[in-house]
Formats: sequence, structure tokens, C-alpha cells
Amino acid sequence: MPSIHFRRFAKLLALGVMLASLAACSMPAFLSYPPQMRGDRIDSDQIKQLVPGTSTRADVTALVGSPTAKATFDDNTWIYISEVTKPEIGGTQSVLDQQVYLMTFDARGVLTVIQKKTMDDGKPVEMVSRTTPSPGTEASIIQQLLGNVGRFNAGSALSNPGAQGSATNPGNF
Repeated sequence: MPSIHFRRFAKLLALGVMLASLAACSMPAFLSYPPQMRGDRIDSDQIKQLVPGTSTRADVTALVGSPTAKATFDDNTWIYISEVTKPEIGGTQSVLDQQVYLMTFDARGVLTVIQKKTMDDGKPVEMVSRTTPSPGTEASIIQQLLGNVGRFNAGSALSNPGAQGSATNPGNF
């Protein structure tokens, strides 16, 4: 008759094999979301039709459409952004591919520079977890709700006969 320790070991081994086999499996394609295209992808053939020094804003708009954004402090720089994303667990999006075109125009509206940026040109941004302190006391919700109870007495001005007719209290209402 096998010992209790051997049975326990066999069960743990079987559980470990099952977990390892599940971890090695990937999500079947029919259960996962397909990649999503965000923005309008600009083809290289369209870019070849734009000639710096001769193409104008109207030419660029007619060929590739309106820009996704304009530079914050420079209306002469147009930004076209497109990316392919795939939904992940928890509502986040993983970026599979990203393409950014920067088109700069001179004061006359003539295209001067076309720059292409990819994911490799991006720089990681770290989020800061600290919070900005606010002035005041650290009051609890109960203290905030009940903090003014008893501070104001509506009948105090009416019960004081000397206050009647003063500049702060012109009379009874």
C-alpha cells in the first residue's frame, strides 16, 4: 500500500504538470481581440508624392488628410500619428507598431521638412507616484461633516438688544 507521503507527492506533481502545461499555452486566436488600427496610416507612396520646397499645405491635406495634431507652440509643424494596438487584460492597450510623421512648413505654407519617427525614437516616461500636498488640516470625513455644528448660532444677533440698529445689524428682519 503506497504511503500517504507518496500520494501527496503524486498529487502535487500532477498539479504542477497541469499548471505548467496551461502556462505554456497561449490564448487561442478566436478568443483574443484582433489588432486595431488607430489613426490614418500614411503609405510610403504618398510620402514620395510630397516634395519639400514645392508642396504646400493644401497639397499635403489633399494627399494625406488633416493632421492628427499641430505642434504646441508652432502651427507650422503638423503631426500625423498612427499605431496598431492590441487590447490586453485590464483594459490596457499594447502598442504593436507606431508611425509618426512630422511635416514642417515655412511662413508661406510650403513644405520644408518631412521626418518619420518610429517606436525606436520614443523615450520612456516614468510616472511619479507622489502627491502634491495641499494646505490645511488633515480632517477625517466625520470631522468635515460635523466640523461646523455649534459654531454658528442664528439667534445670537436677535437676542442681543444692543446689536439692534448697529452698522453690522441694521434691524430685525
